[in-house]
Amino acid sequence: MSTADEPRQDTTTAADNTVARLERIPFGRVHFRVASLLGVGTFFDAFDSLVIATVLTVVINAFQVDFGYAGLLISVAYIGQFVGALVLGAMAERFGRRLAFIISLGTFGLLSLAAACAWNVESLLVLRLLQGIGLGAEVPIAGALFNEFVRGRSRGRAVMIYESIFSWGILLAPLIGLLFFSVFGPELGWRLLFVFGAIPVVVALIAYRTLPESPRWLAERGRFAEAGRLLDEMEQDAATRGVVLAEPEVRAPADVKPTRFGELFSDTYRRRTALSWVTWFCGYFILYGFSTWLPTLYVRLGGLATNNALGLTAIVSALYLIEIYVFALTVDRIGRKPWFVGGFALAVLGGAFGCVAILLGATAWPVLFVAGLLMGLGISPVTAGLYLYTPELYPTRMRAWATATGSSMNRVASAIGPMLVGALLGAGLGLGSVFAAFGVVALVGLVVMAWLGIETKQRVLEELAQ
Repeated sequence: MSTADEPRQDTTTAADNTVARLERIPFGRVHFRVASLLGVGTFFDAFDSLVIATVLTVVINAFQVDFGYAGLLISVAYIGQFVGALVLGAMAERFGRRLAFIISLGTFGLLSLAAACAWNVESLLVLRLLQGIGLGAEVPIAGALFNEFVRGRSRGRAVMIYESIFSWGILLAPLIGLLFFSVFGPELGWRLLFVFGAIPVVVALIAYRTLPESPRWLAERGRFAEAGRLLDEMEQDAATRGVVLAEPEVRAPADVKPTRFGELFSDTYRRRTALSWVTWFCGYFILYGFSTWLPTLYVRLGGLATNNALGLTAIVSALYLIEIYVFALTVDRIGRKPWFVGGFALAVLGGAFGCVAILLGATAWPVLFVAGLLMGLGISPVTAGLYLYTPELYPTRMRAWATATGSSMNRVASAIGPMLVGALLGAGLGLGSVFAAFGVVALVGLVVMAWLGIETKQRVLEELAQ
């Protein structure tokens, strides 16, 4: 005799089978297609977010912008990103990761094209605010989607190699800026940088035709036929490469429930949510609060030429990128938490060094370089690793939403950080106060990660969600 629980049991069993099939498939053609499309979007998310740091060295003179207004110009995009992360993050749970990703790409690509036509600082301010709506959603949604495709035992390495593309965007933004300024001159070059940042519009059209939906999300929504066809394609690809797949094994049952956005604060997940939000805030307060100002500080306080300032910024970004690959290759062995705790500790050291060196009268630009390098090397694996770590903390029904809300704290921090730097410098408090502020924020992140952080390496997502 049937019972009311039987349909639910059948759904859970089918979802369990989807996950079990997916978890035994090694990286293949479908994974590569997903990573490629998401990767281009992620590259331009980083580029479009940080291109303001490059163009600011020109715009600050062209539009006669003071330190306080420059900080607002940097921060305003992050206000839009906060809104975009929440709105499109919710859409990713309701309507799928694929659609939300495509909308975010198209939005920030089109607004980058519009920003190229800005006629004064006020118009650029508004266009950057609107562009932020798309920028705020792309990376967290892409992170959730790719996490859901990759099997647990190699998820850390695969996701972090994919996420390294974000660091390439950070690295190449000043180099592409140098190229454009050299070829087209500063006045035209900064506008063409925004035109270059509009390439995601084309990528969005390609993704609309070729990007598959997350099989985990499809299974959660009861769309088992679609998930099955995608898994058939992935299994067939593995077979053509000579891979002998093991029998599907359910390592942890799927917990198929409706999405409730308030579940982030339930007894089960509120400590994880606190961990996620504080870590996102502290990590990105330091990353964007300092890195977006660095080229301008080299020029205005360090006395360097614009090309030299952008060159130093690119050198530091290259070192960050090397570190990200070391992180990617070791994170499944060492784990996430040790990297995060050590990273925050190094950032604390960088902030303390910068504060003390300035108080002792050291020359500005060498202090900016050394302290910035220490803080950056500390915080870079944290900020990149959060796109791996946060999706691991939550079940499929709320993974994109949780990652988006976590990253929204990144946007809050990314708005406050640059404005605070501008305010401190504008008030005449000097670089020492800036380094002290970053050191304190890094210390908060260190304490919270050491206290609340859990280890997630080599575990199936459904097992971690329990």
